[in-house]
Amino acid sequence: MMRKIRRLPLALIKPDDDEEDFFHRPGDMPGTLIVDADAPPPIIFLIDYNQTKVTRKQLNTPEECTPYLDRESVSWVDVQGLGSADILHRLGKVFDLHPLVLEDVVNVPERPKIEDYDDQLVIISRMVVPKERVCGFYSEQVSLVLGKHYLLTVQEEPEHDCLEGVRSRIQKGKGLIRSSGADYLAYALLDAIIDGFFPVLELYGDRIEELEEEVIIKPTPKTLQKIYKIKRELLQLRRAIWPQRDAINSLIREGNDLISEEVRIYLRDCYDHAVQVMDMVETYRELASGLMDVYLSAVSNRMNEVMKLLTVVSAIFIPLTFIAGVYGMNFEYMPELKWHWGYWVCWAVMIAIALGLIFFFWRKGWLENASTIKRD
Repeated sequence: MMRKIRRLPLALIKPDDDEEDFFHRPGDMPGTLIVDADAPPPIIFLIDYNQTKVTRKQLNTPEECTPYLDRESVSWVDVQGLGSADILHRLGKVFDLHPLVLEDVVNVPERPKIEDYDDQLVIISRMVVPKERVCGFYSEQVSLVLGKHYLLTVQEEPEHDCLEGVRSRIQKGKGLIRSSGADYLAYALLDAIIDGFFPVLELYGDRIEELEEEVIIKPTPKTLQKIYKIKRELLQLRRAIWPQRDAINSLIREGNDLISEEVRIYLRDCYDHAVQVMDMVETYRELASGLMDVYLSAVSNRMNEVMKLLTVVSAIFIPLTFIAGVYGMNFEYMPELKWHWGYWVCWAVMIAIALGLIFFFWRKGWLENASTIKRD
């Protein structure tokens, strides 16, 4: 839901270096900023463009972007990093940000949402980027503050994002982005963030297929750990995309002067992508839950086959053990003990019994699964 909020005084807090957990403490003033001492220092990039030219540069101070904010061109100020309370405070003054906006931007993670602050529209979203060479993904909050001629974005980390395609489109003048306003830029970034879920989900689809084969062919305790890990990570993706879908829906349904009707049409496509991502996440969660049942069933079946093999072996050796036990008794008068061919006849009978039982079990089909287990 979008709501209008009056402005409040801003408080800044920088925790001590020995603090490890950063969260909203009971009794803190509204608008309190809690800056992680280990967070990377902010890097400010400016992309100012219109139909004819593009200016792209890195700014040393937040005040350097002031001359660009009132122009007819579109100014995209991209702040990467949350490690300086002073820069964030000055940034709030330059853009005349409500204190609660800075609180939402800095005190991550916040739930994806949309808030209307009179002449500004605040969009809190969550971006995911697949990790290279290992399974998993990077997840960070991306905050967008939309004005009439500008867009301010704030990211947690400067290293990973999925917005380079938008930067390239602005630089090369592809599509409608250079001829549209700041609201279209906000849509383009939201669309890139939503589309960034698809490469991550593609990797999870491949991992689930591999686990399905592993669960059926050779399940191990490590397989169970992999299933639990995938379920936890898919739950994180669901928590990221579910409120984001609702936020985009509120942008479409609730009117705002900063979002034109044309851009609202494009946001419908973005909403469709969010719904598709949500469906894929739910499907993969169901498959991961099904893998748990398949794992337990496979382990049980494997144990049954092992017990069947042991039973077959025991059934073969029971009569042999009986014969050996009879002739191992220490009676002085036994008819066959003095027989010249008794030893070899006893061996022949025992081998014949063993071969006969093996042939009988084979004809019954009781050795097929047991043989497969042995080859595995």
